[in-house]
Amino acid sequence: MRYLGVSDTARSAAFYRDVLGFEIRDAPDGIEAACGPALLHFDTQASASAIVFFQTGDVAAMHAAVRARGGRPSEIEKVNWIKMRMFEIRDPDGNTLWFGQSYHVPDSTPTPRMFQKALPELPLDDIPGGIAHYRDVLGFHVNYQDPNIGVMDRDAVTLLLIARTERHAGIGPAYVYVENADQLYAELRAKGADVQGEPVSHPWGLRDFCVRDLDRNEIRFGQPFE
Repeated sequence: MRYLGVSDTARSAAFYRDVLGFEIRDAPDGIEAACGPALLHFDTQASASAIVFFQTGDVAAMHAAVRARGGRPSEIEKVNWIKMRMFEIRDPDGNTLWFGQSYHVPDSTPTPRMFQKALPELPLDDIPGGIAHYRDVLGFHVNYQDPNIGVMDRDAVTLLLIARTERHAGIGPAYVYVENADQLYAELRAKGADVQGEPVSHPWGLRDFCVRDLDRNEIRFGQPFE
């Protein structure tokens, strides 16, 4: 419920009813506009230039309905930092009204996930030495090992260390998503990891840094951000 400053209650009532689709009703001390649980009370004594946000279940349908009724809303845009698809419209008194829908909420029942987990394979010349390095320097735990393979776990991530052969030659890259890139950078650097520079924030929403193992395989650790 929100008190909204207006200069002409009749004009505002017509806009909220005819353009936005609100229900207009009398109140003990004035006029109210209601739409679902949202309630606005028009107040000629309050100052205008307010900003009001409404959350809707279907922002595209709301946008189309407002345009069909003669309104002039802005285009729908994604606002990443609050994970909303939103549009803006001004009422006759210049109050800014935002209508938004979370795009974290699926529009339909999600299908079962086919892909569950990835298992990068990194070739090494010295499997025992590589296992020790991943354990003591990079903070992984040994899930399984033998002379030709090492299965290394850290939290939800598993890496497979394999013996370098003609089939598995060269170096292997891996990208690991992490909770806090700067904290991990400080940890690995303190343990003597071959860190290739400080964490860098990229325009595509990832802050990451790169580490090389003893065989120059490159693992990039990245933290998503908005």
